[in-house]
Order: sequence, then structure tokens, then C-alpha cells
Amino acid sequence: MNEFHSALRETFYADNFNVWPHIFTLVAAYILALPIGWHREREERSAGLRTFPLVAVASCGFVQAAEGITTGSPEALARIIEGVITGMGFIGGGAILRLSSSVKGTATAASLWATGAIGIACALGAFDIAIIIMVFAFITLVLFSNGKTGEITKERQTGTNKQPD
Repeated sequence: MNEFHSALRETFYADNFNVWPHIFTLVAAYILALPIGWHREREERSAGLRTFPLVAVASCGFVQAAEGITTGSPEALARIIEGVITGMGFIGGGAILRLSSSVKGTATAASLWATGAIGIACALGAFDIAIIIMVFAFITLVLFSNGKTGEITKERQTGTNKQPD
């Protein structure tokens, strides 16, 4: 048990321990995901203000947490990122619904995937890429969402059901 306490002490009291860069990066991922989440929430989609920031923060956190074990090995970091991307595909797949002759939820799934990319970009320090992804995703959702107005269902008109996309 003393070894455990010694390791904790060394970790948290070491001169090189600095939590602020990680907090800054996680907060940046969170903030950059908010406009996309706000838009999806406003459009009453299945994923919204809670989901999108959580996806960005989790994606960022996975990459940041792996920094210690991937130091000096770009291949190992690439495998971590591949795992995050695969997980994003799984989450996005859950947002897609197939209804008789149509498929709904693809824009939400793609937005979740883009939000995961925002988190990864932040974790890698590529804030310019994260901002560009956020801007393109948000503009695409805002500019091209009006073309879907003919697909509004009774549930959405009455407010009794949130649409997947």
C-alpha cells in the first residue's frame, strides 16, 4: 500500500504535473461542440445539447489519456484514434432509423462523427482544424435543414415525439 501512496504522491506532486493544458483542451472541445448540439436540440432531434459536448469531450479525453502510453509511437496513437472513430460510428449508427421507404438520422449521425473529430483535433492541439470542422458542420446543418420541411410528421407538429433526424 505504501508503494501506491508513493506513486500517487509522485504523480500529483511532481514538477511536471500540470492539469491546466488538459482542462483547457477539454473545455475547448466542449465549447466547440455546443453550436452543433444547440442546432440539433433546436430542431428537436434525438441527440442535442447534452450528447454533442459529451461526444467531443470523451473523444478528446480518450486521446489525451493515451498520451502517456503512446509517447514516441505514432502508430499507437493512430490505433487509439481508430478506436475512437470506430466508437463514433457505433454511436452514429444508433442515431439512424430505417422507416419503410426512408432513412432518418443520417445528419445527426454525421454530426456526431464530426463532433468526435472536433474532440480528437483538440486533443492533438489542432484547434484550427477543430474550429473549421465546427464551422462547416454548423453551416451545413443551418443552411440545408430547411429542405427537409416536407418530411415533418404529425408527432413533430404536435411536439409529442422527438425526431431522430
